[in-house]
Amino acid sequence: MLLKIMTMKYLNNLTLLFALIVFNWSWSQITVDEKDNLIKDDQKEAKLTLDNLDDNQRVKVDGIATVVGDYLILESDIIKAQEDQKAQGFSGKETSKCFILKQIMENKLFAHHAIQDSIEIQEEMVNSRTERQLKYMINQAGNLQKILDFYGKDTEEELRKELFDINFENVLAQEMQGTVVENVEVTPAEVRKFFDDIPEDEKPFFGTQVEVSQIVTKPEVTEKQTQKTIDFLNKIRQEVLDGARFSSRAVLYSDDRGSRSKGGKIPSVSRDSPLVKEFKDKAFSLEEGEISKPFKTDFGWHILMVEKIRGQFIDVRHILKFPEITDEDIEKARKEIETIRKRIVDGEISFEEVAKEFSDEEETKESGGKLINDLTLNTRFELSKMDPDLYNKIINLDEGEVSPIYTETNQQQQPFFKILTITKRIEEHEADFNKDYARISDLALKQKKIKEIQKWQKSKMKDTYIKISDDYKTCDFAKDWLK
Repeated sequence: MLLKIMTMKYLNNLTLLFALIVFNWSWSQITVDEKDNLIKDDQKEAKLTLDNLDDNQRVKVDGIATVVGDYLILESDIIKAQEDQKAQGFSGKETSKCFILKQIMENKLFAHHAIQDSIEIQEEMVNSRTERQLKYMINQAGNLQKILDFYGKDTEEELRKELFDINFENVLAQEMQGTVVENVEVTPAEVRKFFDDIPEDEKPFFGTQVEVSQIVTKPEVTEKQTQKTIDFLNKIRQEVLDGARFSSRAVLYSDDRGSRSKGGKIPSVSRDSPLVKEFKDKAFSLEEGEISKPFKTDFGWHILMVEKIRGQFIDVRHILKFPEITDEDIEKARKEIETIRKRIVDGEISFEEVAKEFSDEEETKESGGKLINDLTLNTRFELSKMDPDLYNKIINLDEGEVSPIYTETNQQQQPFFKILTITKRIEEHEADFNKDYARISDLALKQKKIKEIQKWQKSKMKDTYIKISDDYKTCDFAKDWLK
């Protein structure tokens, strides 16, 4: 069963405060109801849109709630965040507009000063985060089109752009936060004092944690199928050079569902656009009207045409093709993981050894299949905070037990296979200073960072342009922000 953290009031307040200071609005979870419609978890109300508001409400939703530096915060931003909070299971003050606005303003304050301080963000890091989010949403919803319909987007590119912009701002804020606290440390004496200062009846219980490893086998794309894909794209390229319309060929043949209906068009591409590097490099190497030869990205094989160059922006069309994976290739990958699983279960070889030698997942192969927690950046996952899909796969496993074989699909809707195991389980328990020193030290460090961040915020509020609308001046936090 799911074991939640039974932290006491003191620890609850500390961890909640730190989580909000490093605040990051994320897209809420998505599920599919009995009628195959997308709904947000735990939310029965219809999604609030401008279309179902009366004129007075519409004006208010479109109004400016606050200004922080160069950022405008709209009333509609607050409503959207409020919906997402409710959808993720929050209630009470965590869903109040005042509470939410305060967190958004803090995020904007960090992002604004990150720009002022010329903090540079690696575009690939933002792209990677965007890809993980999109993959997770598609896995939950079943297909991309449901996601596009749910968020009111026409193409995958539009959705990627919005996700990229959200993530870029969040990364800016996080980098600024990191700069503020990068030199903050705690001594063993400070950790001891932190722990001793917690009242005995409020000492925390730490929730059950697990370390998880996985092995993945993927159907191999043969050289024959790869060459077949390249030849097909070259054939289309030649047809276009001979006078055929690129857009019509994209509608007929492209595997990119996001741009296919638009003739493969991706407008206003810049060097900062949330597209993979290989794609942008190829696009910006071409002249207007020029068509590339087939090239490869993580998504498959492409040909690309630059339709128009507009200063730093270009309009392109592309055709994406996935090399075909045969039933024989799929069956071979399935039998391979069946054999691997049997050898592990029979004790012939360890899970870690097999992962290092045979797993097709490069990200985890070298570590013996160990999964990394994106939130903590270590190998431990708290059950109560685990991704629901992963949780359902491992919750009934004992330590060392190997899961059944799971079939999943990648971004190309091609199947792959995986098995998982729990390599270590730490059961729920009351905090012990010696046994849990690392976790207690982490909490003490968080408290110290909170104080440093609050000090920084107070200082920056004085020299940042801040405007709060009358509707929010009565919020408890407002007086701290207004000069």
